[in-house]
Amino acid sequence: MRKIEHIGIAVTNLERSNELFSRLLGKDHFKTEDVEGEGVKTSFFQVGETKVELLQASREDSPISKFIERKSEGVHHIAFDVADIYEEVKRLKLEGFEILNETPKEGADNKLVVFLHPRSTNGVLIELCQEKPGGSKE
Repeated sequence: MRKIEHIGIAVTNLERSNELFSRLLGKDHFKTEDVEGEGVKTSFFQVGETKVELLQASREDSPISKFIERKSEGVHHIAFDVADIYEEVKRLKLEGFEILNETPKEGADNKLVVFLHPRSTNGVLIELCQEKPGGSKE
């Protein structure tokens, strides 16, 4: 793992949360994106080398909708940038971590993503992310 790529925060109202984080961070978000496969709309803020990703459910069966229903708004996950997501999944499986999706799927911000189950990481949902081949980082 090379660095913390972003911290994901579940929100109920993306527009209101964008305003709040713009005031907090002293800058505007640099992009929004719909991730249909996960049922979320995202917004990104750049803070140094790390991003803050705000996530709002775009449908009731979204993982974000379920998270907010159980826990309320707040930190949803921490994402780590990896050089080779496939090798990292193999390594972490050998280390005994529970992988939620062993096959990487498309995530926001031009990434391939894999999640580790919180019960194997002290209650924290961990996301591994790798830039999709041919993509460009912002």
